[in-house]
Amino acid sequence: MTNNPWHFLAALIPMTLIAIGSSETPRAPIDRHALVTRHNIVLNAPDVNSPLSVGNGEFAFTADVTGLQTFDREYDANIPLSTMSQWGFHRMPSPQGYTLDKFPLTKIDTSGRKVGYVYFENGKSPPEWRDAADYLYSNPSRLNLGRIGFVLKSSTGKEAVLSDLKSIRQELNLWTGELTSHFVFDGEAVDVTTSCHPNKEVLAVQIHSTLIAKGQLSVVLAFPYGSSRFNGNGADWSRPEAHQTVLKRTGALRADFERTLDQDRYFATLCWSKGSHLTEDGPHRFVLSGDSQTQSIDLCAAFSQVAIPASMPSPRQSQKASTDMWHHFWSTGGAIDLSKSKDPRWRELERRIVLSQYLTRIQCCGSLPPQETGLTCNSWFGKFHLEMHWWHAAHFPLWGRSELLERSLPFYQRILPKAQATAKLQGYDGARWPKCVGPEGEAGPTYLECFLIWQQPHPISFAELCYRAYPNRSTLEKYKELVFETAKFMASYAAWDAVRNQYRIGPPFSDAAEVYFSDHEHQWNPTFETAYWREGLETAQNWRLRLGLSREPDWDKVIAGLPPLATKDGLYVAAETATDTFTTPGRNTSHPCMLAPLGMLNGAMVDRETMRRTLHKILEDWDWENTWGWDFPMIAMTAARLGEGHTAIDALLLDKRKNGYALNGHNPQLGPTLPIYLPGNGGLLYATALMAAGWDGAPAGNAPGFPKDGKWVVKWEGLQKAP
Repeated sequence: MTNNPWHFLAALIPMTLIAIGSSETPRAPIDRHALVTRHNIVLNAPDVNSPLSVGNGEFAFTADVTGLQTFDREYDANIPLSTMSQWGFHRMPSPQGYTLDKFPLTKIDTSGRKVGYVYFENGKSPPEWRDAADYLYSNPSRLNLGRIGFVLKSSTGKEAVLSDLKSIRQELNLWTGELTSHFVFDGEAVDVTTSCHPNKEVLAVQIHSTLIAKGQLSVVLAFPYGSSRFNGNGADWSRPEAHQTVLKRTGALRADFERTLDQDRYFATLCWSKGSHLTEDGPHRFVLSGDSQTQSIDLCAAFSQVAIPASMPSPRQSQKASTDMWHHFWSTGGAIDLSKSKDPRWRELERRIVLSQYLTRIQCCGSLPPQETGLTCNSWFGKFHLEMHWWHAAHFPLWGRSELLERSLPFYQRILPKAQATAKLQGYDGARWPKCVGPEGEAGPTYLECFLIWQQPHPISFAELCYRAYPNRSTLEKYKELVFETAKFMASYAAWDAVRNQYRIGPPFSDAAEVYFSDHEHQWNPTFETAYWREGLETAQNWRLRLGLSREPDWDKVIAGLPPLATKDGLYVAAETATDTFTTPGRNTSHPCMLAPLGMLNGAMVDRETMRRTLHKILEDWDWENTWGWDFPMIAMTAARLGEGHTAIDALLLDKRKNGYALNGHNPQLGPTLPIYLPGNGGLLYATALMAAGWDGAPAGNAPGFPKDGKWVVKWEGLQKAP
């Protein structure tokens, strides 16, 4: 046992939530401090592929090896350095007055009637629509709120480059959320501590160096214009005339900034310790320098949608609040300890599990669904994909942290009227959820997003996971409208095929793997979506029964009338109209979603041996270069439910490019276009919780999804079973 004052918190976890999976030490609590801190991240050299972030779910700051954003240009081509929040979006002005309500709808035959879709595709749509489509898709974009970095100059006045730094040692202490950075520049040491307040958009920084008094080290705060790029750090530094920064000084140790970017406005505040002073150093650029006797600077930088109060937490108060939050986070909820295992891969799997918990806590549990790159940098203009929300955040309830998922569910309640309006416009009941959106919940015109449907059952899945965590009337009342409105749409979307005497899913639709999107008008009965339709509607019926209501007859008709899952040659395939998954070159690519009905879902429509054959066919013959990070956990979940623990572990650790996890715990995907991919981290956490704690109907015994060869010793606590 380590001498750790937080061990007592483990004893406070209700024993009903503890399920220890080790025959060697039954019911002994996990040493959580040791589990977490053995995976602290340490850098001894600059790594542009592994910048480290601090954050709280609503706000995040990504730093280079100085602990600030000093060398942002060197990182831009890899993982950019950004300061981002859930609310921080910017809409470019549209001189032409483009708005979504003015964009022409494309009428497409849908079960014998013409339905209008917000759609644009080069070569198919009128070319004169393109400018409006591009504008509506890219706006609003997520904004980089401001850059905070060092100005480092040698004794001769030369500005530092990254290679000038020596004796680098940077450590992210996961247990406290503190990022400590040490380096030597021009023969002098610099020590920096960076942390984020747990409940405010406040960055706390403590700096110590003799270079401050020499005038060789100062801190710069700079504000950019918004970027309209698909990816990157959310900043455009080339247009200082396009935005405004108004400085208001409040005493000798504080400055307030009012920021205006077109029709958008936000506020920032900088507070600092005695012995330093702030000067304006050009448009939107401010420098904090020390006096001739100053060797330390403590500062707090805050960002907000509204004016920041006069009372601000000090850097030390923010640091302590951060430490307290992280102590509580790691000491409660779920934990998996693999350290007694004999398989040498245990350490890498455990590292991925621990770091994924940290990353999803700071990036994926805010008031909005997260973008695929979280609050680190931009992808898809900083917007979020609702079909990816499950992979980002469904794991939280399984890890005993349902409240972190629930932070984002009010978003669905807020945009429910728009989702209902979309369904009504298209002739459906209930609510049709969009795909890629910003805070307003409005989807821009694209070539496939209006046809994607696998995000539709997600709100039902989220509500059910929350109910399993808190099975009471309050949970049912809180989410019943989301569940029922979602189910209404799903039932009305299924079209009756009188010739075949069954319901049909689609057309038009785009499959989850987006392989057959170019032919959305001639695709129907996708394998994964059909199974998800059944599970979602059956779950909604269960919610009715829990609330004392009778089953909805129309929903039961759809459940009973769904087609069987599509197969060919004894294997599950992508869809009834896409049976060439394993026979046509180029079709065995992207997400192998035909596995999801038994793994991500409960397998109610699945023949297990057909699924087993499909699993092994995929493992031996799939285009791994074009998979995505959540595919590997999806494969692992299917293998686990089939009783193939070895296959599950092999899938989680498969040595493929899209399944790598960098030193900082991120799951890289497509280089600068998509440098990190948090659905991989979230999927890993869902899969490992399922493998450790089991699932409804899982075999008895500890860790039913892990191998039973004696090489894996799985000790876990605080996890919930998967559905």
